[in-house]
Amino acid sequence: MNAHAWKALLALLICTASACSRSDTATPAATVGEATPRSGAVNADRLAAADDEPGSWMSHGRTYDEQRFSPLEQVDRDNVDRLGLAWTYKLDVDRETEATPIVVDGTMYVTGAFSIVSALDAATGKELWKFDPKVPRDKGRDGCCGVPNRGVAVWEGKVFVGAYDGRLIALDAGSGKPVWQTDTIVDHQRSYTITGAPRVVKGKVVIGNGGAEFGVRGYVSAYEADSGALAWRFFTVPGDPEQPPENKAMEIARPTWKGTRYASFGGGGTVWDSMAYDPVLDLLYIGTGNGSTWNRHLRSPGGGDNLFLSSIIALRPDTGEYVWHYQTTPGESWDFTATQHIVLADLSIDDVPRKVLMQAPKNGFFYVIDRATGELLSADKFAPATWASHVDPETGRPVETEIADWGKTAQLIAPGPLGAHNWQPMSFNPQTGYVYIPMQEAMALYVPDPQQTYSGKGTWHLGTQPLALPESSAELRAAAESLKGHLIAWDPVTRREVWRQSHVTLWNGGTLSTAGGLVFQGTADGRFVAYAADSGEKLWETPAHTGVMAGPISYEIDGEQFVSVAAGWGGAFPLALGGLSEPAKVRASARVLTYKLGGRAKLSPPRYEPAPLPEPPPLSDDADRIARGRDLYNTHCGACHGMSAVAGSVLPDLRYLTPARHESFDAILGGALAARGMPSFSATLSADDIDAVRQYVIKRAHDLQDDLARQGTQAEERRTP
Repeated sequence: MNAHAWKALLALLICTASACSRSDTATPAATVGEATPRSGAVNADRLAAADDEPGSWMSHGRTYDEQRFSPLEQVDRDNVDRLGLAWTYKLDVDRETEATPIVVDGTMYVTGAFSIVSALDAATGKELWKFDPKVPRDKGRDGCCGVPNRGVAVWEGKVFVGAYDGRLIALDAGSGKPVWQTDTIVDHQRSYTITGAPRVVKGKVVIGNGGAEFGVRGYVSAYEADSGALAWRFFTVPGDPEQPPENKAMEIARPTWKGTRYASFGGGGTVWDSMAYDPVLDLLYIGTGNGSTWNRHLRSPGGGDNLFLSSIIALRPDTGEYVWHYQTTPGESWDFTATQHIVLADLSIDDVPRKVLMQAPKNGFFYVIDRATGELLSADKFAPATWASHVDPETGRPVETEIADWGKTAQLIAPGPLGAHNWQPMSFNPQTGYVYIPMQEAMALYVPDPQQTYSGKGTWHLGTQPLALPESSAELRAAAESLKGHLIAWDPVTRREVWRQSHVTLWNGGTLSTAGGLVFQGTADGRFVAYAADSGEKLWETPAHTGVMAGPISYEIDGEQFVSVAAGWGGAFPLALGGLSEPAKVRASARVLTYKLGGRAKLSPPRYEPAPLPEPPPLSDDADRIARGRDLYNTHCGACHGMSAVAGSVLPDLRYLTPARHESFDAILGGALAARGMPSFSATLSADDIDAVRQYVIKRAHDLQDDLARQGTQAEERRTP
């Protein structure tokens, strides 16, 4: 019997004797037995010495510094063409798949949509256990961009997952049974979510929340890993201006906000993704998100930097005490989050050794910062950015251009809210000295809406007019051609791009670099690719049969190196604008794909049957009603089903509604399909509003029917709603 078989048998015996007989309902720690002694045995010493066991991937970025560099070199540039599929594992829900798997002692822990956790034998992909936190399927309305989860943390026999509905849950690493759970949400009247991966630092589980677009106040919380008790909480923006500031940080932030309106919108600044930790300096670094609303004139009349929006903040992990901050985008007004991947490294800058922090946030500038002091060392454009000409090296502030301020007049600005780099993680290779960034080009037209007020939970609050794309075929083609995605290698010392590989469209995957001289990345058009780390030469690719967005990992079992990635299409761009990237022609098919040298497994492509376009109902002659329906659709429906005349590429295309679905349109928007993920809008839209939306959907169907007739075809590759 091999080592994996013994491990599986041991887990089965322990499970039979204790935890597996218990209910899946989360219970207090006191009622659950100790974690299995050989499962998830990660601690501070082991993480600090992660390079001593390069075959593991024990934390989100492999190490505390989040470099996403694997020291493994069995797979290298000379033999990568022999890489083949070792195994696949089908995830439960075919939605956005954004998790970084964790591999500890031969077990892989990975999450999918709705925060479902699976434990797998990392050598074979065999499922060991699964935990579904039972997130309500209509909860997606309370958050931006789907229902993703970016992974778990493992610590001293427990697996920690942040559920989309705001619960932080500790699971027994050996059995998957709940040990404890806690509610991280401070106000259930607001649309808080969790999509990010927890980090564990000094025995504390650190997690942030999402929801800035919906009107929340950002914060990050730390919980005791053994009990789930709250250790500390750090708010990132001021609260009620009628109340005194909670601490020193809020005393600093309060004067940078003007008026009182920001409190009604929450302010934003959510900590929904990036973190890193320096155990020598004992500093925890967090990245904060955009303002709520985006429109700073609406959010903070009279101006102000609005700390700590779009900032990198250094905290003491024991207490949450503020140490320093650097704000990438003062007065943030473009959805330019600084929640993108934070990487720590030791570099020689101007021949001086520096402990640095690096980030390539949405705003298009690459930052190198002294991580001990917060001093800006450099900031350079890594992508087209028309909102600022440069960053002043003396003040550290961006110099805005004449088109940057759209608060009173609409402006076309690059990058747009999708950013020059979104959540897909970058990696740093200490051998080449390069950072590998999934870069994007996607500008946007910002149109002010100065009358917007906070209108309750589940509603977008951007301070802009609803996005309305042009609907002619020529204009749509032009819009599609403006969306570009690239993989770039950036040298943070010489401050320049070294090489790039351009993709079919934007929204490509995170990156992994290895000591084998390789960079791995998935693509929006359904491929998994390896490049030479020094030159960018493409060395290997294989079909993934779905868009790949997550960051890959590499690990070793019994002397054999594996490369693995969680694949599945979805997220902000595929949901709202995926129809603009028709060259990709991918759908959501959520799987873990794992490769090794000589792998011989086969990947079956997903099956999508072409669906004929049903004959749409008669077209209304009420142009005003259709126009109102378009605005309502773009405000409440487009983020999931596609904006304006553009369908998404994940959820059903409403132009293909059947006659039966049209007849039950009112009931569907009233919650009839809530169990399948379609939330109720009965508290938001009146019956007249719902009819206006339906009339606009009918118009879109007639427009498509006319387009198909001109093309001489009556079918497209779409799933029938």
